[in-house]
Amino acid sequence: MWNILKILPNTFIPLFVAIDVFVVLPIFISMTEDMPKTKRKLIIRDSILTALIVSLVFVAMGEAIFRILGITADDFKIAGGLVLLVFAVLDLIKHSEERRRPTGKLGVVPIGVPLIVGPAVLTTLLVLVDHYGVLSTVISLVLNMIVVWLSFINAQRIVNLFGKGGITAISKVMALLLASIAIMMIRLGIENILAGHIKG
Repeated sequence: MWNILKILPNTFIPLFVAIDVFVVLPIFISMTEDMPKTKRKLIIRDSILTALIVSLVFVAMGEAIFRILGITADDFKIAGGLVLLVFAVLDLIKHSEERRRPTGKLGVVPIGVPLIVGPAVLTTLLVLVDHYGVLSTVISLVLNMIVVWLSFINAQRIVNLFGKGGITAISKVMALLLASIAIMMIRLGIENILAGHIKG
């Protein structure tokens, strides 16, 4: 249990950065601002459940996908790191809200997936499961879903507190952190492959 608590920050922070609730919040508000409170609460519940279920299914099937495709964990670290780096760079050079804003009618799918759980989050989940194990990754996922739920419930207050400019600034910092995590994943994958060749 103590080991899980020690590595929890290592799994919680990358997921928090990948979800980037500061990008999701303004979009969520713009989609739900004209709705009655009861309907908004229903959408929050459904979107959180959808995001959690999709994430857990992806975690459960990750290893099987690796085996079927013949992909090693280090291959995925490098590929996943490159994907996250692209997302981070896109967030840094243009407005994140533009990239993440979904098309189509409002419902569980636009908010739950891909707003809360998109490719960056799914990629991060698989890399974290390989590096830190399923239990700590799932605990961090659940904690992040609680953070998103609390943020949605208090969405307007948070935006009023930070202002739109403050939210955008925080989002850019998150993108920079995501880029750093991506570089770390790529580095670890390359180091492990090279170490394997040297031993071999």
